[in-house]
Amino acid sequence: MARKKKCPEPPPSTPQWMSTYSDMNSLLMTFFIALVAMSTLSPGKFQQVSVGIQTAFHMTPPGILMGGKSLSQEPLVTSNAGVRQEVLNIKANPKYKGKITIKETNQGLLVELHNLAFFKPGSAELTTQAKDLLAQIGAAVIEHSTNPLWVYGYTTDLPLPPDSIYPSKWHLSSARAASVVWFFVHELKNARANEMVTEVMNGQFDPDYWYNPSRFLAIGVGDVAVKNAIKKNSTVIDQKLQALRQEYASGQITYSQLSKEADVLYAQRKKMIEEIRNSYRRVDILIKRQGE
Repeated sequence: MARKKKCPEPPPSTPQWMSTYSDMNSLLMTFFIALVAMSTLSPGKFQQVSVGIQTAFHMTPPGILMGGKSLSQEPLVTSNAGVRQEVLNIKANPKYKGKITIKETNQGLLVELHNLAFFKPGSAELTTQAKDLLAQIGAAVIEHSTNPLWVYGYTTDLPLPPDSIYPSKWHLSSARAASVVWFFVHELKNARANEMVTEVMNGQFDPDYWYNPSRFLAIGVGDVAVKNAIKKNSTVIDQKLQALRQEYASGQITYSQLSKEADVLYAQRKKMIEEIRNSYRRVDILIKRQGE
């Protein structure tokens, strides 16, 4: 019987260290490609990637099985301390004391701008003061996130002028919200492009990307909110006035006492109504959560 021929010995393979070295080079190349690809993205997007890398190194990636949200569903602004700090810095300016409120809502981060003459009476034309504040808030919010931005316009309960071009408070509040959006996507966009002309020429800043009109939604609220607030806060004072009248009718107090105490309550109500009206001379900017 013929003997079986032995298979020839395979040629020596590459050293084991070379495989791991090759893997390391591939990972490094992928990492630097990712850095280059993100060079024109927002700080919010960069933060998302940073959080993702940190999460991966801690071996606790968020997912459906763990009940977590994917990174694309997280609100960029509300989880971005840099944007929040920018808004807080503007809020700390004595010039804007009592005019900026930041709230976390189910829909996203709400920036309330109030107690300022944003518009001329009965008009949707922005004042110089309003543009100054909106320019600072807008640059901080628009250029540090890619979230949708909803702008809310309001009116007070005061009647419209007889010669108003707006048939209702709904029309006026909607026009005011639209004026703010128009200011962002035109005046502020052009101003920022001129301020950052070097970055624009180098491709580091794209005004068309950040100030894309599709990001914005203008919403008119009318005067419903301010009327409800006045009615709610007036109830307590009305009850006190009614109690005074009953005391006078039963002879517990004199007419002089009734008149004196009633004048105090009327003054309180007048002051309260004026404060509420001032609080609704406002513009709200909602930074929507992505994915909603």
